[in-house]
Amino acid sequence: MSKLKIAVIGGKDTVIGFKAVGLEACPADNAAEARQALKDLTKEGSEYAIIYIEEKLSQQLQHEINRFKDSPSPAIILIPGREGSMGLGQNALKEAVERAVGTNILGD
Repeated sequence: MSKLKIAVIGGKDTVIGFKAVGLEACPADNAAEARQALKDLTKEGSEYAIIYIEEKLSQQLQHEINRFKDSPSPAIILIPGREGSMGLGQNALKEAVERAVGTNILGD
């Protein structure tokens, strides 16, 4: 059995710290680069269980991200960039929990 991996897609300043702790770092300066990185990480036979995507880039990748919404793997998790949180990751988590349990247990 192969070891599952974790990757992060985002601006160079965002992903550098993740690379230092052993995650696959995929720097992307724009949506096209982020889209290609996501495509590469999710191709057939991929070993990535979790893919973190910077919130700023995720806004332009909604169609691609939504393909994995109901799939157990890979888990797509939105993270804030260096500019701070846009609240997208928290909203996505809230929606996922609500789908799973049928109600909003996290509050507003």
